[in-house]
Amino acid sequence: QLQASGGGLVHAGESLRLSCAASGRTFNVMAWFRQAPGKEREFVAAISGSSSTKYADSVKGRYTITRDIDKDTMYLQMNSLKPEDTAVYYCAARAPSITVMTDTKRAYAYWGQGTQVTVSS
Repeated sequence: QLQASGGGLVHAGESLRLSCAASGRTFNVMAWFRQAPGKEREFVAAISGSSSTKYADSVKGRYTITRDIDKDTMYLQMNSLKPEDTAVYYCAARAPSITVMTDTKRAYAYWGQGTQVTVSS
């Protein structure tokens, strides 16, 4: 029900935009998480149905999360990428009736398959 895309290989300082298409149901709260090799999956950003947003400190000022309600698609614009941003990026959504954003991964019931982002130095 969630399909992430847009990952790739870029150099440090460059940009990428990830997309997450939802199908089958409409979600209020959606989010991006990422998981680097050997590390826990961590919160990146979340967006509510009213387009309020929440960011991890490590990406504030560089990443922007948006959504297109008509297209049921969420985006993550990533600028000024760093090698430490290298990870598999996952999109996630809370149950449709829930409207509160959180950075806790176990609160998200729906997950996409992940898209690899690699930033070379």
